[in-house]
Amino acid sequence: MKHDSSIWRLCLVTDRQLARGRPLTQVVDAAVRGGVTMVQLREKDATTREFLEQATALKALLTPLKIPLIINDRVDIALAVDADGVHAGQTDMPVEVIRRLTGPDKIIGLSITNAQQIARPDAAAADYLGIGPLYLQQTKANASTPLGVEGFRALRALTLKPVMAIGGMKADNSAPVVAAGADGVAVVSAIVSADDPQKAAQDFAVLFR
Repeated sequence: MKHDSSIWRLCLVTDRQLARGRPLTQVVDAAVRGGVTMVQLREKDATTREFLEQATALKALLTPLKIPLIINDRVDIALAVDADGVHAGQTDMPVEVIRRLTGPDKIIGLSITNAQQIARPDAAAADYLGIGPLYLQQTKANASTPLGVEGFRALRALTLKPVMAIGGMKADNSAPVVAAGADGVAVVSAIVSADDPQKAAQDFAVLFR
């Protein structure tokens, strides 16, 4: 299925631990007003019920705004709230299986850290690829070695799919990645932890004007 190319530009990846005690809906609402074009709900420590509650709340917030809600990892949660898609990691359910469960119209993303992963059927079956980590980052304890801009450029050249750069993305280090071929950036702490998530999102959104 063909998706509007503008949705890849600025993906907010949530992390409640970084929200400084603010409700996730409040942070996401502000970020979307600042220019976020897609939201990925990532909950590594939540119970299934908590995850479902967060997903339900975000779906209610984002649907009227026509902003896609992507669920990280949990196909069951995505199905339960009729989310717009699923983002899978290399150790999660294969993309082909996710597609079979969710249907042909949902957006499926896949995390990529090296060239071998791009060559696999999983990457060919995904709608977009999240390539990273670009820079040193704090939100993922077991993250791979940062690729840097040139490492990203080399991986970007191996695929025609939409690609988002992730990992340590900040408004002041993202322009070279966009110049290297990123269709968008996926941002965690620079927006979720910001004093003003709307302003933080605006600082990224100007990269794509």
